Amino acid sequence: MINNSDKNTTSNIADYQSKLGIKNIKFVFAQFTDIHGVAKGKLIPLSHLSDIVYPGAGFSGPSIWGTGLPRTGVRSEYYGRADLSTLQAMPWLPGYARVVLDGHVAGQAFDVCPRQILRRQVERLAERGWTLNAGLEPEFFLLQRKPDGIDSEAGDTLEKPSYDTKSLLRQTSFLEKLTASLDACGLGVFQIDHEDASGQFEVNYKYADALKAADNFMLFKMAAHHIAEEEGMIFSMMPKPFADRPGSGLHFHLSIADADGKAIFGADQDDRDLGLSSVAYQFMAGLLQHAPALTALCAPTVNSYKRLMCGQSLSGTSWAPAFIGFGDNNRTTVARVVYQRIEWRLPDSAANPYLALAGVIAAGLDGIERALDPGQPVNRDIYEMTDAERADLGLKILPQNLGLAADALKNDAILTQALGQDFVHEFVRLKSAEWVDYSQHVSTWETARYMERF
Repeated sequence: MINNSDKNTTSNIADYQSKLGIKNIKFVFAQFTDIHGVAKGKLIPLSHLSDIVYPGAGFSGPSIWGTGLPRTGVRSEYYGRADLSTLQAMPWLPGYARVVLDGHVAGQAFDVCPRQILRRQVERLAERGWTLNAGLEPEFFLLQRKPDGIDSEAGDTLEKPSYDTKSLLRQTSFLEKLTASLDACGLGVFQIDHEDASGQFEVNYKYADALKAADNFMLFKMAAHHIAEEEGMIFSMMPKPFADRPGSGLHFHLSIADADGKAIFGADQDDRDLGLSSVAYQFMAGLLQHAPALTALCAPTVNSYKRLMCGQSLSGTSWAPAFIGFGDNNRTTVARVVYQRIEWRLPDSAANPYLALAGVIAAGLDGIERALDPGQPVNRDIYEMTDAERADLGLKILPQNLGLAADALKNDAILTQALGQDFVHEFVRLKSAEWVDYSQHVSTWETARYMERF
């Protein structure tokens, strides 16, 4: 990573160009993330780096998902201005670098740009002298095209494939290239494992502050997609591509540090014996209070709710949360307390990291500002409880489809104010339309079940 100075002066930009030129970089991929969490952008010759600092790389606003911009006038143009602190070579693609863009429209920070939305929430924390650190744990599928469809490699067929050594080692070519690329970008991969489903893996790398964590996640996806294609495979972060296998989560490990770098979520004295401070409990209470609305941001597709189902999983195993609660190292709750931090287990692998983290900060700060109490921990397996037992503990269910989640976000006045009315309106509009489109689709399951019944 090239160190960025406070100001993007002409001399600084020339210095970046010189350093990248020595590395034989010819093009810079000017990248932003759309509302769906997909990497977008354009290639810029290195000699024109200054153009994307100011005024920025120009894009047709209405051609980008979720901007809500008009086709004419000054607000029809979307400018992505380079954050030069993110400028770095892409080791998996020799000759190319990547820089992250912040959205601007009509000369102002664009309030529907996912990265700008997260920036605003990060600034709210900074006003308190705080930094949210987030460790994101991406789960994904490595698949192959076969004559009868897309599936995992032929040998990955164990009934319980968790931590399967043989399948893991058969993917070393992909995993070694990915690890080397991520490490060269400073992500620091420290663990790789085979997950609960055939063809499913998880790569863990070191945590970072919220904005950098989101940038790193997008970099991870870009690298993984490209390397998988080179290896003749398909990299997929679809939340649940197979009905009879577990889905892919994107768990957030959350903690807050003060201006001196001291962790403020931990405490020596804790009546609940979880080692958390009052601030941590209030932050977590905010997450639980706003969990229905956060579901739309953390589980943003129709397919997401095949993972978040509350009934018996066809896969036989589910670590996905369906009920709103927290517990001591309890993987069946939406919030798991572990090592004086909070693991937020709601997000799935399709989540836009900027929006999900922005929602988490906004919800957590509301919990702190209103001194909310999360109640008592649940230290039992929620899936083994009866409905009556869950009701006695006050365990409410998360929205069970995208339409309900979108409605929950629309009706959450606090998150709407924090994230911006224009953004929430556009996000809810898109996701509600997605749900309606899916609901009108007639599936093969329906025709097989009903065609000859009536």
